[in-house]
Amino acid sequence: MDFTDIAFVLSARRHGESDVILSCLTREHGRHLGLVRGGAARKQRATFETGNALSLTWRARLSEQLGHFQAELIEAHIAHLMDDADRLTALSAAAGVIDATLPEREPHQDVYEDFAALIAGLVASVPDWGGLYLRWELKLLADLGFGLDLRSCAVTGATDGLIFVSPKTGRAVSKAGAGRYAERLLPLPALLIDDSAVCDATALVQGLRLTGHFLHAHLLPTKGAEKRLSARDRLVERVSPRI
Repeated sequence: MDFTDIAFVLSARRHGESDVILSCLTREHGRHLGLVRGGAARKQRATFETGNALSLTWRARLSEQLGHFQAELIEAHIAHLMDDADRLTALSAAAGVIDATLPEREPHQDVYEDFAALIAGLVASVPDWGGLYLRWELKLLADLGFGLDLRSCAVTGATDGLIFVSPKTGRAVSKAGAGRYAERLLPLPALLIDDSAVCDATALVQGLRLTGHFLHAHLLPTKGAEKRLSARDRLVERVSPRI
């Protein structure tokens, strides 16, 4: 059993004295784990930083085994973000979300391409990093079958004045359509339906709470998976004081 693929590092967990268990998002084989011999050594450690692009070869005697990775660094993306704590935190959050929500060894090339685009935007220092990240989480939900319907009001059918989302159906709701149920609905920041809208701190926090609700509702079936969203929690904590 073996394959060669390109991948992004999601996490590297130390195993024993010198090895690591590497979790990667591969282009053709989905989220995949493997053991890297000597991966915890000082010379190897930087290769397995979150977000780095690798060329991987995986081998195992049986397909159901953990197997071993041999890896070569293609691009150290994290090196471009070390001086920008916001973008670095966003990258770590995205990797953590994928690691926690994507089924292992299930091909998702759409998720791979979207993550590659997010990394490229963060590395290129696009001005609206918050909007870039929020739209990426919306795409992830859609890629995994839980996309939100933000095109029109679920109650009135109107396409303007959309300011809420139903936490049950994931459909947009207008102010008029919300009526006395407004307090039960999730705020919908304008930037998720209008690319020209500004992503200020309030909109970013509202957006993270919105997408976070549906990530937890649909893609985190176990407490173990939920714990792996700690990097995303740090992103929310980082931007919340700016409101």
